[in-house]
Order: sequence, then C-alpha cells, then structure tokens
Amino acid sequence: MRIGGLASGIDTESIIRDMMKAHRIPLDKITQKKQYTQWQLDDYRSTNRDLRKSSDKLFDTVMKQSTYMKKNVSVSDEKAVSITAKASTSDFSGTIEVKQLATQANLQSGILTDGTTTDDKKNKITDEQLKTKTLEGLSIFAKGEIKSLTIKAPGGIESATIEIKAEDTLDSVLKKINEKTGVTAFYDSTSGKIAMSSKGSGSGEIVVSGSAAESLRLNAEPALEPPAVPTRPDDYDGPESTAGEDAKFILNGLDTSRSSNTFTINGFEVSLKQATTSPVTFSSSTDTEKVLDSVVEFVNDYNEMIEKLNSKIKEKQFKSFHPLSAEQKADMKEKEIELWEEKAMSGTLKGDPALSSMLNNLRSIMSISVNTTDKDGKSFDKDGKQITISLNDLGIETTSNYLDNGKLTINEDKLRAKISENPNAVYDLIGGKDEGIAQKYRTELQDAQKKITLKAGSSTTVNDSFAIGRSMKSMDQQIERFERKLQMMEDRYWKQFTAMEKAFQRANDQSTQLMNSLGGM
Repeated sequence: MRIGGLASGIDTESIIRDMMKAHRIPLDKITQKKQYTQWQLDDYRSTNRDLRKSSDKLFDTVMKQSTYMKKNVSVSDEKAVSITAKASTSDFSGTIEVKQLATQANLQSGILTDGTTTDDKKNKITDEQLKTKTLEGLSIFAKGEIKSLTIKAPGGIESATIEIKAEDTLDSVLKKINEKTGVTAFYDSTSGKIAMSSKGSGSGEIVVSGSAAESLRLNAEPALEPPAVPTRPDDYDGPESTAGEDAKFILNGLDTSRSSNTFTINGFEVSLKQATTSPVTFSSSTDTEKVLDSVVEFVNDYNEMIEKLNSKIKEKQFKSFHPLSAEQKADMKEKEIELWEEKAMSGTLKGDPALSSMLNNLRSIMSISVNTTDKDGKSFDKDGKQITISLNDLGIETTSNYLDNGKLTINEDKLRAKISENPNAVYDLIGGKDEGIAQKYRTELQDAQKKITLKAGSSTTVNDSFAIGRSMKSMDQQIERFERKLQMMEDRYWKQFTAMEKAFQRANDQSTQLMNSLGGM
C-alpha cells in the first residue's frame, strides 16, 4: 500500500491518479473498440444461428414433397377400416371388404413342476420360485448344464437362439426370450404353463427347438387343423400350438392378403379393425388447408427474416456513444446505463455486404418462374408452350411499399384455389429439388452463413481462424502492452514523488534541528 504526502502534505495519490487518467485515454479507446467488436461478434453469431434455423426449417417443411401431398381420407365405416395418407402423390379411392383379420401365433408349454409331489400330483412352480430358484433347483436342468433354445415365429424375428444355463432362473429365461426372440412369453403359476405369442401376426406357427425345448416342455406338436382333427384326451397337459393367420380382404375387386392388419398401399396406411359383411368405401382428396398453412408459414417466416435483417444492416450508428468503462458506470444510474448502451450497441451490422447481397438475391429468387405441369400432368399448353408457374400465380406478390424491402403479401383465396387445383405445381415452384424457390433460398442462406463464419467464426473456433477473432487478439495484445507501459509510468511517478517526500523530510529534519540549536542558545 502506498501512502504519500506525509512530509509535504500533498495528496500524492490523487495527483498521480489524475495524471494517469490522461495517460489512460488511448488505452480506454482500445478497450472501447474491443467491447464494440465483441458486441459485433455476438450479433454476427446470433444472426448466423437464425440463418441456420431458417435453413433447417426450409429443409424440414416446404422442401419436402409430403408437405404438399397432405390428404383427407373419408371411410364409410371407420370401425372396420381406417386409412391415413402417409407419402402419397396421388389420390386413392375404391372399396375394401375385410374377410378375415390377421392373428398372432400362440404356444403353450406343458405343465412345469418344481420336482416335488403331493399324494396325488406334482407341485407346479410358484411365482416365488420363478424368480429365486435356479433351473437346477427346479430339477429342470442338471448341475452345470448348458442348453440352447431356438424360437422361430411368424411376423417378427424369424429365428433366434438363446443360451440357457442351469444357474438361470425361469424368470431370467423368460427375459432372454422376450428380449432376443420374435415372441413375448410369460409364466402362469395357476396353470403351470409358459405362454408365448408371436410379436407379429401372419400365417405360421411358433416353432421351438434346441436342447432346452423338451426340458421346458415347449416342443409342441403341430397345430390341429380340420378336417382330420385327432381327439386329445381331456387330461392332456402337453404343449399346444395355435397357428397365426394372414389378413384376407378384397380391395377394389382384388382378392389378396397381408401378414399384418396394418399395411401401406400407394402411400396410404390401411388398418383393418374387424371383418365386414359388405364392402367399405373410401376416397381421398388434397388437404388444402394444411398445405395452405405450410405455404403461409413459409411466407411469414420469410417476411420476418428480411424485416429483422434489413433493420440490422440499416441500423443507425451513434458514434458519440462509446462503450462505458467501469468508472463511468459507477457514476450513472441503471436506467441511464441501459439507454446509453442501447445506442452504443446500435449499428454493429450496418451495411454488412454478405447480408445485403443475400437480401438482394432473395428478392430476385421470389420472382422466378419454374417449369411445371397442369392438373392433368401435361407439360405444354394447347399452343405448345412450356407450362410455368410463379408466386404471382399463387396469389403471392411483393408489397407495393418500397419501405417493406421486398416483403410478400398473400391472397389466400387465390392460393387455396391453386392448391386445390394442382398441389404438384405448388410443390414444383416452392419445394422443387433443383429449381424450386426454397432450394435457391436455402442456398443463399448457406452462402451467407459461410461468409459470416469466415468473419465471426463460431463458439467452437479459435480466434486465429476468423477475421474478427484475429482483430480482437491484436487488441488484447495492444491492451497488454499498454497496461505494462502504464504500470511502469505509474511506478516512475511514485518514485519521483517519494524522492520529493524524502527531500521534504530532510528539509524538515534540518529545520527542526536548527530550531532546536537556536532555542538551546
């Protein structure tokens, strides 16, 4: 701690502090410039994140053909059949008659016992034994024995083999079966049986083989089918198998079948719910309102983006409002600081060439025409001219107010009519893979992102890899050098004032000594 002025009575600390303020002015300017550059960096990166979000949203919405192919499907008996459009580019209609639903295959084991007996029967495995007793303890496997179980089931994993050890419990065996095979299985302690069902439906049986099949009483006899169904005794407790069946139906006059009650035809998902006694009629049509909502959202997002970016590149700079230092903030109220910094942070992206170029290009993109087909799929009109479409044909136009900077306005009635008439043409214009507006729009966004990244980098890049980062690194080095210089200067002032204090002290000592000498005479 430095204390000056003891001998001279001069406020040395205040004098040096005031002297250093003048010397710190160049440093303050560099620090202010660095702070403004940091604000600029933050704004560039925030803008880049917004551009990336817009680019991703374009890809996930209006660039997908499915956005324009949304369908409404009406079914005369929804209790029997439901039909949903998934990826259809055309309409689907007709009749369907459900003759038989698909069913799962089932298998029941013979009765499993724990090896103990009562007077009249063997004891079935209990729920407690299921979890705690090993197969060895249940007398199903011999000590140290390792066996395999292979399960083949329709409608799922065709064939899977698991390894079973004597130290496994019946509960752990069932867990392996459920996790690794095409069936679900559980043990019922009341009947003493393992019950299996195929995870999928369709024609076929559950077939169990392997060295563990007989031990677990799962080697079922083939399912009994008419007309020659042998009679089993009433006390039969062996394995029993029930075959699964395919769904059978008549679709638009075609007698066909599927292994599942849910399947896809022509991009429509059909779910059979119950058998019918007469044909069920169905038909589809374009879901005009959903498609319209997607296009309207696209236009609104575009308008919002260009409004935000134009406000940024045309934002006024207040050059007389510099970033505040800590000392300046200490003398101001919170609201004053907020208002000051609002002006100081203004104009960080003013006139940015990458954003300006992108916005100009986007205005041009919104006026393009692309080749398409009419509602009948024809590429040329009656005069032999290629059929084209533009946003104007959809009722989407640039506003007449130049201050809107190219914002779009929508005539929803005209747009709705065009979507209803020819949704494929709307897709060709906006979402078309190579020539569509959204693809060109997205390309412009990505080009601007790359240019901004070269200038402002990203949160994961080092300063040396982008322009603003290199500039900030240079300013940090300048600040470091200047602070060392100021420290040396301050130390020199203190030494000089200290020397002055010592001189004052010597003079005072001499004066005191002289007075003492004179007084002593």
